[in-house]
Amino acid sequence: MTTNLSVFRLKNRLFSALVIIFLLAEQTYGQNAPPQQTVQSIRLRGNIVDVNLQSIILKERSGEVLSITLDEQLTVQEVYPIDISSIERNAFIGTAALEDKNGRLVALEVHVFPESMRGTGEGHRPWDIAPGSSMTNANVEELVSVGNSRELHLKYKGGEKIVFVPESVPVVSYRPANATLLLTGANVILVVTEKDGRPHASRISVGRDGFKPPM
Repeated sequence: MTTNLSVFRLKNRLFSALVIIFLLAEQTYGQNAPPQQTVQSIRLRGNIVDVNLQSIILKERSGEVLSITLDEQLTVQEVYPIDISSIERNAFIGTAALEDKNGRLVALEVHVFPESMRGTGEGHRPWDIAPGSSMTNANVEELVSVGNSRELHLKYKGGEKIVFVPESVPVVSYRPANATLLLTGANVILVVTEKDGRPHASRISVGRDGFKPPM
């Protein structure tokens, strides 16, 4: 069963996300930072304990068990593994990465967006998969094979990055899905916002047959 303490902690995480966004805006724009007009959200990663038409019980990666309401307009997408050869020049991809000791960005994962999702989240920003990680959503301007690994030259509006992708890194893509994949034990990533004092999931990325979305 979930506890009031878990809900309280989740609200604290939503509040902390807003604080971080505000601080980043101040660093970028100074004290005249434009007000945030959109509802801010956080990502929760874990596996499904139980689910029905109205809510999902999630065992989050921290071990906490949370009850989250499902939005009426919930979007479900399947995350599935693909071969590293699917990363091609001019593909639009996202990659979570960490800097190595030489300052080189090394991918933790790569997700290749279907063409219908081109432009999703374009840019470079901090990420929450691991301390110090970043996320870059960008076009592959140039691709260099390094053995079975890859070096990606990425370009996005306002900047560019070079990311090294080791052969062992998981590479995935997305496809539309529905609630039939939301089964007990399934690994999921939820995008959660607070509405009417409760956490609501607006989007769920889910792996099939035990697959764990790596982003």
